[in-house]
Amino acid sequence: MVGDNVEVGVYQTKAALELAAELELDLIMITEKADPPVCKIADYKKFLYEQKKKQKELKAKQVKVVVKEIRFGPQTDEHDYEFKKNHAQKFLEEGSKLKAYVFFKGRSIVFKDQGEILLLKLATDLEEVGKVEQMPKLEGKKMIMMMASKKKIK
Repeated sequence: MVGDNVEVGVYQTKAALELAAELELDLIMITEKADPPVCKIADYKKFLYEQKKKQKELKAKQVKVVVKEIRFGPQTDEHDYEFKKNHAQKFLEEGSKLKAYVFFKGRSIVFKDQGEILLLKLATDLEEVGKVEQMPKLEGKKMIMMMASKKKIK
């Protein structure tokens, strides 16, 4: 029974090749994994051109995600915090993602609880323009928190 299917497939391929030659076009295999393989009779160069055009349209429709970073120290002063918070708010209003992190130098890693408090304070201050994607997490000498904009990107 399997042999019959193979013979039919070969017969169909020969018929398709003859038809393509008759029409002075190319036989293009679309999917070879299907049984029988899916083929199309068309001009190959035009087919390639249309494929590139479709890929270009899909690439243009993709949303490009921009990640902005803001760096704090574990003992950031109130004025510096407000200044950086305002920048973070602008980034989120633009529709960018925000990566806020506290960098611990040397022995300042002892103050990791202060760093976490600082990042959580930032999250609560910015909750009307952004939502937290990743809670503060210590990675090496950095405590990182990710926020995404609530605004829909067009």
